[in-house]
Amino acid sequence: MQKVTMYCTAVCPYCVAAERLLQSRGVETIDKIRIDERPELREDMMSRTGRRTVPQIYIGDTHVGGFDDLSALDKAGGLMPLLNAA
Repeated sequence: MQKVTMYCTAVCPYCVAAERLLQSRGVETIDKIRIDERPELREDMMSRTGRRTVPQIYIGDTHVGGFDDLSALDKAGGLMPLLNAA
């Protein structure tokens, strides 16, 4: 399974929803980058993704986007192939 990285905060309901969706698809470990604990990482997130909001999710080297993007990818049948890519 591909490595999953998520920029997030502790109180973000969309971050929690994204984590639940990923776990329901078999993801056991999510590398969480907490921008509320380390605000300097928000700049890193914005330069990498071009976005300001959390969550921002990477599966392997692919930027998926936020929760809405992740959910849409799942509904379109693209999440599992991306997670299981070699």
